[in-house]
Amino acid sequence: MLDPFLILVAAVFALAGFVKGVIGLGLPTVAMGLLAVSMPPAQALAIVIAPAIVTNIWQTVVGPYLRDIVRRLWPLMLATAIGIWSGAGLMTGPYARYGTVVLGVLLVIYALLGLTQRRFHVAARHERWIGGVVGLITGVVAAATGVQVIPSMPFMQAIGMEKDELVQALGVFFTTATVAQAFNLTAAGLLTASTALPGAVAMVMAFIGMFVGQAVRSRMDAAAFRRWFLIAMMGLGCYLAGSALVNILA
Repeated sequence: MLDPFLILVAAVFALAGFVKGVIGLGLPTVAMGLLAVSMPPAQALAIVIAPAIVTNIWQTVVGPYLRDIVRRLWPLMLATAIGIWSGAGLMTGPYARYGTVVLGVLLVIYALLGLTQRRFHVAARHERWIGGVVGLITGVVAAATGVQVIPSMPFMQAIGMEKDELVQALGVFFTTATVAQAFNLTAAGLLTASTALPGAVAMVMAFIGMFVGQAVRSRMDAAAFRRWFLIAMMGLGCYLAGSALVNILA
């Protein structure tokens, strides 16, 4: 008989990969949000980590902007890694039960920023020090929730990257942040042999979903898909935060 847990993992990562294939991002965010419905964020991240690293490396090497991205974003990436390492234990320590609440709130914020299409602007002369501050905040948030998009993504949009460069920059940044998180998970004993099979299933389904998403991207209204995707993320975030709060207060 098929394992219901592996079926869940396969379905979640097929959907998350499809979203990434269509709009260029969202795999860890979607996977963490959906898996957190049925498991703690730390367990979900242990499954997400391998497919996230591999798909982000693939996104990193596809494009001609790598040198310029590293030159502009190294303070953001370095500070994010420091924030993640300094926040080791937030996902598994005494405050771990609040992680699902924070994850839900972040999904709502992420969706609202996308739906309102709010844009910020950072002058070139301020990129490095603001990138360092944003990276540190992003790292601590990622250490607690596994989600790396707030406030890093608004910052990368604010420094004026073009669409193709931004997609590659997201791959570079998320690769760095996910590798840093892998060290935390290893130190906490969460990356074990028991995560190998779910991780392998997740990786295969993520790539299948991503290739399908890329194939239908040209035939789909990407703006409409993105809008409904963000609405769904907002609903999921409200559910996660609300249900977790009820459990904490009960």
